Amino acid sequence: MSFSRIIDRRPRAGRWMSLVAALVLAAFAHAGARAATFQPLEIVTKSGVQVFSVEMAATEQEKETGLMYRKELADGKGMLFDFTPEQEVSMWMKNTYVSLDMIFIRSDGTILRIAENTEPLSTRIIPSRGLAKGVLEVVAGTAKKYGIEPGDRVGHPLFKSH
Repeated sequence: MSFSRIIDRRPRAGRWMSLVAALVLAAFAHAGARAATFQPLEIVTKSGVQVFSVEMAATEQEKETGLMYRKELADGKGMLFDFTPEQEVSMWMKNTYVSLDMIFIRSDGTILRIAENTEPLSTRIIPSRGLAKGVLEVVAGTAKKYGIEPGDRVGHPLFKSH
């Protein structure tokens, strides 16, 4: 029986740099692969109550990343961005592959505005056009499908209830 041995002829420093690079990449991959926790969110429309399961984007890093790099978003799922305190909000679709409906929500839970069918990978600014405390991103066509309109009410702990 014969065994062959692979000899790494790179200088020792090169091998160490490769190892360090691999460890850094593994750390980033692990950080990006964190398990998402979902929370229920309800929208009361004229046709009834629609329930969604949403991921929260509360930290600056979560808000900057949002739904970037995802290739799909299931119906009934979404991401809720916390912009406490209520403020003018601007969003974009940079590095976002899935067309979305962006639902801008006031601090009292009423829907301020809906930007429907946003353009994937676009750097065009999508403004709230008023003060918003949260932005709900759902797959494009959701607002139309469920009859969600400005003035409808959103139920979630982020918003004050009346």
